[in-house]
Amino acid sequence: QVQLVESGGGLVQAGGSLRLSCAASGRTFSSYNMGWFRQAPGKEREFVAAITWRAERIYYADSVKSRFTISRDNAKNTVYLQMNSLKPEDTAVYYCAATTNSDPTLYYGVDYWGKGTQVTVSS
Repeated sequence: QVQLVESGGGLVQAGGSLRLSCAASGRTFSSYNMGWFRQAPGKEREFVAAITWRAERIYYADSVKSRFTISRDNAKNTVYLQMNSLKPEDTAVYYCAATTNSDPTLYYGVDYWGKGTQVTVSS
């Protein structure tokens, strides 16, 4: 079992920044590919960013490329999502995900989910 706890969400004005953190406990964090997904009201959960267990590959959704940065610190069992130039359309609940799937962008391949953290961007 892997437990994931997100933090760092909040209310920010358009153009602002937030840094999300996801602390993992349980089985070996460093063996999992990690990702962030988000879900806005009335919409399906969508992929945002992912990083492989050794950080040799990083993936971004087109909608966040060049604005968001994912990173991980295996010594601290933590994955981060730095979000810059935020837009109102980034408003959603952001979920941390852990997966052993070779493609960490796939929603159905996720092994463990966090409970989510709310990000609200005002215009």
